[in-house]
Amino acid sequence: MHTFRLFVGGTAIAGTIALVAACGGDSSMNNTSPSTGCTPSSSPTTFVIMNFTICPQTITVPRGTQVTFSNQDSVIHEMDSNPHPEHTDCPELNQVDFLAQGQSRQSGNLNIARSCGFHDHMNPDRASMKGTIVIQ
Repeated sequence: MHTFRLFVGGTAIAGTIALVAACGGDSSMNNTSPSTGCTPSSSPTTFVIMNFTICPQTITVPRGTQVTFSNQDSVIHEMDSNPHPEHTDCPELNQVDFLAQGQSRQSGNLNIARSCGFHDHMNPDRASMKGTIVIQ
C-alpha cells in the first residue's frame, strides 16, 4: 500500500492506494504466468506463444481436457511432449506439432492424472519455451 498527500487550496488530503494484480478465469483451473510479464489468454486452457515465450508456463486442468497452443510469434514453433527428442511422456501433446504464425491447435484429450512437460522441439533448451500441464 502506498500513502499519498494531495494539497488542494492549502488543505492536505491524505489517501491510500492499493495496487492489486488479479487473474480471472474458471476457479477449477489454475492459469499461472511466468515472471516475464506475459499476459495469459482469457481461456484457462490456452498457451500463447509470443516473443519466444510460452504464456502461461503452467496450466492445471481436469482429466479429459484438451489444451490449445496459439502461435502469436513471428516464427514457426513445434510443440511436443518431453523428453526431447523422444516426446514420449504425454503423446497427446504431440498432436499439436508444427504451428505456423497465427495458427492454433489442440492437444489430444489429457485423460491420465499426471504432470506433462512440453517444449518447442526447434528450441529444446530455451527455458521460456518450456511448460507444464498438471492434469488432476
